[in-house]
Amino acid sequence: MKSLLRPLILRLLLLCPVCSLAQSKVKIPQEKDMGAYLMVYFKDDTHGLYMALSKDGNSFTDVNNAKPIIAGDTIAEQKGIRDPYIYRAPDGMFYLALTDLHIYAQKAGYRTTLWERDVKDYGWGNNRGLVLMKSKDLIHWTHTVLRVDQAYPELANIGCAWAPEMIYDEVKKKTMLYFSMRFGTEKEKVYYTYMNKDFTKMETPPKVLFDYPRPAAYIDADITKVGNKYHLVYASHDGGSHIEHAVSDSVNTGYVYNPQRVDAERVGDEAPTIYKRIGENKWVLIYDIYRITPNNFGFSETSDFVNFTNLGHFNEGIMKATNFSIPKHPNVIQLTSKEAQKLADSWKLDMKF
Repeated sequence: MKSLLRPLILRLLLLCPVCSLAQSKVKIPQEKDMGAYLMVYFKDDTHGLYMALSKDGNSFTDVNNAKPIIAGDTIAEQKGIRDPYIYRAPDGMFYLALTDLHIYAQKAGYRTTLWERDVKDYGWGNNRGLVLMKSKDLIHWTHTVLRVDQAYPELANIGCAWAPEMIYDEVKKKTMLYFSMRFGTEKEKVYYTYMNKDFTKMETPPKVLFDYPRPAAYIDADITKVGNKYHLVYASHDGGSHIEHAVSDSVNTGYVYNPQRVDAERVGDEAPTIYKRIGENKWVLIYDIYRITPNNFGFSETSDFVNFTNLGHFNEGIMKATNFSIPKHPNVIQLTSKEAQKLADSWKLDMKF
């Protein structure tokens, strides 16, 4: 019997690596497979995470009737999250990155001081962490808190870590995380780092992404690759907060400054992000208009990243928020119809994709 079992066991052992390799190959949906859009956002009154779905990229419906799908006090050290960004990674998983910050934590009873540290030394907000999350189905999530100030000794004195976003670096074959950061009370800049395969730690010390040539802060960067070009939109604080655009041949260097505004607002806005319309040579730029009451999102559309057509605000033109209001800091990705339907069904949202 032993002589018969031994070859069989050997064959199984030899086949196991092949099986593992076959199982590790993940089919990533392409644009032709897409049939819906997912928006993530947050609200100041709850500091929680929200999601909204759309069939056409114009009209968005909150999946949980304008209630948080994840409460900030369940995942963040400061008991609140801001600035959500979602990304479909090459491993087939969805990654979420968020700012670990509650701006009303003193009023909510989460701390006894206005901020965690003295505003004179560290400025407004002065948080030090990011929340990182992963999911294979947009429903069940794991999470970890990344304390940026503890990752490297030279980061111990950071004044903030805000608005994290992600993009896949096709050269390094790694997820690149980039976020707004300042040291002490200096002006904010955007820095980039590369993440480990588990999306829990930084593998490289953060470096400045873009040397802004003006004596002003810039925050909330978003990178979109179109062809062989990388398009960077960000909120400039040069003469009031507004949206500017820079272009590079590289994901993490060489962005060329252009002072032209690409938003259509007369008051302060921030948090720009871009999504592509499915099957069209059109991209939509969204930004958070925080200087109007109530705050709202503004939209512009482009086919060439030179000319931007104003689409107006939510519920003032073609762009609609069907069951929610006063959203903050948006981000939109494409989903397959199956993914969107599964998410809608999970939250008992009556939508068919």
